Amino acid sequence: MKQHTLSVLVENNAGVLSQVSRLFSRKGYNIESLAVGVTDDPSVSRMTILMVGDDLMVRQVASQLSKLRPVISVQRLDPGKSVRRELLLIKVKAETREKRDEIIQIVNIFRANIIDVSRSALTVELTGDAEKTGAILALLKEFGILELARTGMVALERGPITIYDDNKEKGEFNYGKDVL
Repeated sequence: MKQHTLSVLVENNAGVLSQVSRLFSRKGYNIESLAVGVTDDPSVSRMTILMVGDDLMVRQVASQLSKLRPVISVQRLDPGKSVRRELLLIKVKAETREKRDEIIQIVNIFRANIIDVSRSALTVELTGDAEKTGAILALLKEFGILELARTGMVALERGPITIYDDNKEKGEFNYGKDVL
């Protein structure tokens, strides 16, 4: 079992996220991370879905996703051929000047930003891959993490290849859906 990333283009309509999550639920598969946002076309959204499973499970999910009416395209992203990033906001205890200075040094090493300061806490913003986010979290845990927010992973294929290259024809998987 390993982590897989699916990039899914969908119509930007109400209920699409529910359809996608129900598909995972019906199959008994867990979504590790889910990030959704509008693309350059306001009628289309991109979902980046991280799931843990074997190759057969991922092929099954990708095939089932592509059959959903609002799904435009599904692409499995190879970790070596894609760029992945996650945004973290971390609120850390910083009750003394010495602790604040140590946290600032760590933040600088990771090229993160301090976006809020108070007498007893610092809020750090970091964008990076899984290794970078995991490493800074491990270091900041010793100071005491008060709060943490993560966006979930977003990813794009490297180079000129795009998800638009794999679009399905509009009626391709629609047999019988519009009968009733």
